[in-house]
Amino acid sequence: MKETAYLSLGSNLGDRENNLRQAIASLREVGNVRAVSSFYETEPVEVEDEQPWFLNCAVRLEISMGPDELLAAILAIEREMGRRRDAVRAPRTIDIDILLFGDLVVDLPHLTIPHPGLSHRRFVLEPLAEIAPNVRHPVSQLTVCELLRTLATVPGQVRRQAGQ
Repeated sequence: MKETAYLSLGSNLGDRENNLRQAIASLREVGNVRAVSSFYETEPVEVEDEQPWFLNCAVRLEISMGPDELLAAILAIEREMGRRRDAVRAPRTIDIDILLFGDLVVDLPHLTIPHPGLSHRRFVLEPLAEIAPNVRHPVSQLTVCELLRTLATVPGQVRRQAGQ
């Protein structure tokens, strides 16, 4: 049975755009990439030290696997692309998060869906709103666009890249 997952991709080390494109190409081996948002340059938030700005996007992926299998595939892509998990919120070549997985709600020590940061991160919601404006958060039942409108005062600049 096919399921739709929404992912957030981000990179702030090396050739950020190439890193995103490489991750998207790798995701095509996991499932059918049905939509990719524009790329957004985003100010790092929720970090202690100064680090380079991120390039972020959102992806709609149609897959025939469960959430644990998808997580394993994502972690393998991150490892292949040189992602190291030495410190929390450290700069990274690639970061891939599962935002939504159909209407599933998962709360396990190693996996939480919907992603716990989804509702309060502009750098996630703006790209996601571009490809899934009317998709509902399975807990709050708010659409992605409604969630985005609630973020009027959240810090962190998000700029859509021209020419995408």
